[in-house]
Amino acid sequence: MTDLPLDDDLRQRWTAALLACRATGDGPDPAPYGANLLDRWAEPQRKYHTVAHLTAVLDHVDVLAGHAENADLVRLAAWFHDAVYLPDRSENEERSARLAERALSEAGLAGAATAEVARLVRLTVTHDPAEGDRNGEVLCDADLAILAAEPDAYAAYAAAVREEYGFVPDEAFRDGRAAVLRQLLDLPRLFRTPHGVAAWEERARANLSVELELLTA
Repeated sequence: MTDLPLDDDLRQRWTAALLACRATGDGPDPAPYGANLLDRWAEPQRKYHTVAHLTAVLDHVDVLAGHAENADLVRLAAWFHDAVYLPDRSENEERSARLAERALSEAGLAGAATAEVARLVRLTVTHDPAEGDRNGEVLCDADLAILAAEPDAYAAYAAAVREEYGFVPDEAFRDGRAAVLRQLLDLPRLFRTPHGVAAWEERARANLSVELELLTA
């Protein structure tokens, strides 16, 4: 069977997650909502927070799905977690959560399901889920999994982040990015799921340490 083009595959994944979370079979056509989200993820100011990042997060949610209380709600949160993204703004996660509340309510999700997706989106501000928040642990680990990429892929990620913040002078960016890396390295654990801890923690810390050394050399 021929692989679907990326957009077609993502549209199918969006529709499957949305339909799985609806309380009934009734509701608007999911397709326009998925198309709107894909348009958002393809905006020109994005260099790292692109459709490729969305795809990677969804793939990682699939890997971690057995840990979640409701993996399809986590998948919907992945779609919305950077749906609003302007690098020079600080309220992207809140605006993304509000978009999820409006769109998912209109698209036929029950109030509790919509609220859970919005809660998960807001959690990506800190990536610090409470102990036992299995949905939150899956989304946060999936979003941070890039930190455990192979060195070349990690370097490309770091370069794309710098490009998104191209309006920030070099010295200011180095200082700010180094502070973020130190904050991450100071955490007791970067990952919360058993798979994340076992498969990603060590490599992520190595990648962060190398980038910090390069920034501060």
